[in-house]
Amino acid sequence: MISNSVYLGFAKRSAMSKLVISSYAEFESYAGKELGVSEYLKITQEQINLFADATLDHQWIHTDPQRAAKETEFKTTIAHGYLTLSLIPHLWDQITEFHNIKMMINYGIEKLKFNQPVMVNSEVRLRAKLHSIANLKGITKFEVDVTLEIKDNLKPAFKGVLVFLYHFV
Repeated sequence: MISNSVYLGFAKRSAMSKLVISSYAEFESYAGKELGVSEYLKITQEQINLFADATLDHQWIHTDPQRAAKETEFKTTIAHGYLTLSLIPHLWDQITEFHNIKMMINYGIEKLKFNQPVMVNSEVRLRAKLHSIANLKGITKFEVDVTLEIKDNLKPAFKGVLVFLYHFV
């Protein structure tokens, strides 16, 4: 079988430029480097409404387009900040693919700051950089600098540091 991956150092990138990591040693070689950027994802009013239903957060600035058009400086609804944050697993999966993993844990978020509201029908993408990595007795603890970029907007929706624990086999 022919692989659609190209070797870059120890790790591989798939045909869609997804970083493929199979071991701690491969991942460690990316310390301080950008891991990649996801595809853009459009934020729709339907997504916002479904998120409002799931979280019981029906604040009108998110769910009432007519009122938002009249009463906000944005002239439209905006996504919940936590909706944009909840997109990280989907967007992270577009950037990386981990093999030989027994367990993956979202361990925390540090230094998160929402910088810019995401208006309905905006497109966002995730940019990720490996901030630090450590081997804790067989468990890989790593921190990733993340930025949620808004298409055609210089200011990102948010920036933060995600902390993960992955157990390679």
